[in-house]
Amino acid sequence: MRKVTSAEVARRAGVSQSAVSRVFTPGASASARTAERVRRAAAELGYRPNVLARAMDGIIAASISMSSDLAQRCSDIGVPLVFFNRTQGDARFPAVTSDNFAGGRAVADFLVAGGHRRIGYLAGWEGASTQRDREAGFRAGLSAAGLALTSRGVGNFQKETAEAATRQMCAAEPLDALFVGNDYMAFSAMDVLRAELGLRVPEDISVVGFDDVPPAAWAAYDLTTVRQRANAMVDATVELLMDQIADPKAAPKVVEINAPLVVRGSARRPEGWQ
Repeated sequence: MRKVTSAEVARRAGVSQSAVSRVFTPGASASARTAERVRRAAAELGYRPNVLARAMDGIIAASISMSSDLAQRCSDIGVPLVFFNRTQGDARFPAVTSDNFAGGRAVADFLVAGGHRRIGYLAGWEGASTQRDREAGFRAGLSAAGLALTSRGVGNFQKETAEAATRQMCAAEPLDALFVGNDYMAFSAMDVLRAELGLRVPEDISVVGFDDVPPAAWAAYDLTTVRQRANAMVDATVELLMDQIADPKAAPKVVEINAPLVVRGSARRPEGWQ
């Protein structure tokens, strides 16, 4: 037999899907009249709530490619959902991210202040909100200085793809600086620049990443990067999820955690830069 959905129950009862969810969620608030209408409609249609879903006390979604359809399903059955380190582009869902736009803007300001003018950007997977916001901030910073990207490649957050993109960008146009969408792609880019192309970092080309993963501080890379404050992001995510569980009607919030620029040796330091 075809599974009856909560949307069908809501239409039959003349209520919202969230009302159906509240009726079948222990401890949730629903008026006696609404509960009666929903239960009658459910009985007529043969609807059975998903017991496993009802047992969940919330979901933290960290996948960069989680579909809006899956988010909608969580919403339909009343399971609280918070996005971690990305947004869905949907105001109904709370999220916690680094301030990716501001981080990208800070990188642009730093490179411009260091005298760089032939600047490239190596993008991550273009479906990710983190990638979109970092690049938008970076471009905004360059534009404010009267500059535009000299070159752009796509690394898809993958080693081999980032290496190939670095080769193509440098073959097409000489660069004096490269901003990379995350640290692991930056490591791949630096390996190509130094080992294959014979370029010195930062004397010939400055490289800046994003994330500040542990290897960024290794002497082999000494990578200037934007730090994601993971502990602060986790704390804020848990707090948002608990708020959603305590009050399903609470307005969803998007929290952006400050992401500071960490200056190391892979990029020329502007004169007087602290």
